Amino acid sequence: MRLARSLTVALAACTIATSVGARQLAFEPGAIWPDDKGVHINAHGAGLLLDHGTYYWFGEHKLHGKIGNTAQVGVHVYTSRDLYNWRDRGIALAVSDDPASPITRGSIIERPKVLHNPKTGKYVMWFHLEYKGQGYKAARAGVAVADRPAGPYRFIDSFRPEAGVWPVNAKPEDRQPGETNFLARDFADGQMSRDMTLFQDDDGKAYQITSSEENHTLHISQLSDDYLRPAGRYARAFPGGDNEAATLFKHAGRYYLISSGLTGWRPNAARSAVADTIFGPWRSLGNPVRGTPEQVATTFGGQSTFAIPAPCDARQTILMFDIWRPSDPIDGRYVWLPVEWEGEKPVVRWRDHWSLADICK
Repeated sequence: MRLARSLTVALAACTIATSVGARQLAFEPGAIWPDDKGVHINAHGAGLLLDHGTYYWFGEHKLHGKIGNTAQVGVHVYTSRDLYNWRDRGIALAVSDDPASPITRGSIIERPKVLHNPKTGKYVMWFHLEYKGQGYKAARAGVAVADRPAGPYRFIDSFRPEAGVWPVNAKPEDRQPGETNFLARDFADGQMSRDMTLFQDDDGKAYQITSSEENHTLHISQLSDDYLRPAGRYARAFPGGDNEAATLFKHAGRYYLISSGLTGWRPNAARSAVADTIFGPWRSLGNPVRGTPEQVATTFGGQSTFAIPAPCDARQTILMFDIWRPSDPIDGRYVWLPVEWEGEKPVVRWRDHWSLADICK
């Protein structure tokens, strides 16, 4: 009952109200995005899951004020059939009132992503987890499971991935101890995992893509058959490249990566890359943003978070970005834009207003 009352108070206290009843007919990047109750959608650092014709939008539930940058409620989930109009389905993964729990209230739970495991039938959520009161020191991956896509999800474990495992593309010098060799430093106890996403390939294999080695290097880790742990096979991408907020999608049989630089909450220029296999080698394609100098330099004020195929044409991709507002996190905005192509390069341009009909003619 205490948790239920806490959730009720939190939900009531942290809403941004809009008009109720008006159906969305298009995407309006950066605008207030009302749910079925007329409240701005509260699911930041999002991941989307398509299950039996319904989209599930999972994201960080934020509050007003700087306290909202910590997990006070949990992971929110919404559902939609058309990607425009979203129904509030409540909290998929609730924080714990047990101070000994890794996901106790006040911990940090970021960028939740969910996949359906075809072998076990379970829905598996991964997220970036930091212990309460420790800032970003823990750098762990958290895992939760559910029997239904909207949950409730049950927290299973948290860990640093790939303990005792070298990357498949590790060089001899990567294995040598050194003051700045974070890969070797963390070999025994597991690699750091901060900003992360999940990707499910056409063959059903799943991967975690995460910022590791003090955020200097991306790790792409294959997951176990049940998606609950790393499978013990991973690769480094752009060692020393300072990438975070990785988003991965597939187009015409090739793998594309969108990421950002390291400037904290402040927006910076996006990066893009391509590879023929998910473990690389990866090749940089430069900044995917097209527009004014400010838009190019700041990624429209946002940061990449996820990518989905367009429902009307799987060859079309929608990129999702967050506009973070750390002084009032609940007012963070969402920017969804369609991918265009310049040869092999994925690019995005600002659109004040657009619909699926614009890209699926």
